[in-house]
Amino acid sequence: MRVFIGYDYREQVAFEVAAKTAQRFGCEVIPLYEGRMRLSGMLTRPLDRRGQRYDMNSDAPQATDFAIARFGVPMLAHAGVVLFADCDVVFMEDPHQLLDLIDLSKAVSVVKHAIPKALPTLKMDGQVQSWYPRKLWSSITVWNCDHPANARLNLTTLNQWPGRDLHAFKWLDDDDIGELSPEWNWLCGLQPKPEHPKIAHFTLGTPDMPGHEDDPYAEIWLEARQQ
Repeated sequence: MRVFIGYDYREQVAFEVAAKTAQRFGCEVIPLYEGRMRLSGMLTRPLDRRGQRYDMNSDAPQATDFAIARFGVPMLAHAGVVLFADCDVVFMEDPHQLLDLIDLSKAVSVVKHAIPKALPTLKMDGQVQSWYPRKLWSSITVWNCDHPANARLNLTTLNQWPGRDLHAFKWLDDDDIGELSPEWNWLCGLQPKPEHPKIAHFTLGTPDMPGHEDDPYAEIWLEARQQ
């Protein structure tokens, strides 16, 4: 399985933890970040880099260097079933299992989180926490790149749509969005631990960030880093 993992230079260690834990299951890891896509001419949407990155099309802060880049995955992968993951994750079980679990009649498959608006106002290294419908659904996405509905996600939508519409999968009908069980995107510190977690997601901040050293379940990430 090809696994695209979001890369941000500020989260180098987190990326390495995510990548190594995926690679131990035989996955091919592909770093995904905005800079590479801008150099290729694929990503052209305006971005104000004074202070925190600010996406002009969204009229909102952009927390990471892959916040929008993830929606280029089906164009980069061209065909087949591939996985996208934020970099602040630990793969605890083999993601190849997803190939047998997903419904190929769906364009994407995600954990459909019900995230309250009362989230912490800041996340990671002081980045502003924005709320939008279907928040965090796109943080772990199984892409069915051969599905015709994903053809609506093109360079125009990638570069012109507000980020909130992309993260809400607005190019898809609701019936095109498949559902994964919650253990495939367990939000550590926001949700109870599943009986058999598959992917642990430290969305509020990885334990190497100041203030997150003693977060719930930090030992999972720290053990993965040590290994």
